[in-house]
Amino acid sequence: MDKYALARVIHVVAVVLWIGGVAMVTTVLIPSIRKMKSSADQIELFERLESRFSWQAKITTLLAGVSGFYMLNYIDAWNRYTEPKFWWTHAMTMVWLIFMLVLFVAEPLFLHKLFKKHAPKDPVKTFAIVQRLDLVLLAVSLVTMAGAVAGSHGWFVF
Repeated sequence: MDKYALARVIHVVAVVLWIGGVAMVTTVLIPSIRKMKSSADQIELFERLESRFSWQAKITTLLAGVSGFYMLNYIDAWNRYTEPKFWWTHAMTMVWLIFMLVLFVAEPLFLHKLFKKHAPKDPVKTFAIVQRLDLVLLAVSLVTMAGAVAGSHGWFVF
């Protein structure tokens, strides 16, 4: 297997684990937690599971970025950023940047503190906001993934 193929394998597996995890948290974990009776139990379970997933998300997001950068560089595809038909390359980069900022900057600096401050006071509203934000990120990620798969196989919308 050549280096490009290995990078693509790493990239796809990383994205599947990363966005699949986001989908699990958004569509299964948060709705289940929101149905729990005790707000203390909701917060405790969310914190415990989210902290475990955070490491998976950080590692897979880094792997997706490194492998994506490697592939772009290997095939010298930087010109794709100048062509609208490769919109999905822009979208992948933007989704990756958003998640990197959330995981490595916003979460440790202020999102975790905001959650700890507001969740005990109003867990219904807090979990609703978290779920809405996750749904937006998931939707954008899924559109990006669909575009990337289609575009990388020669199907261009534009």
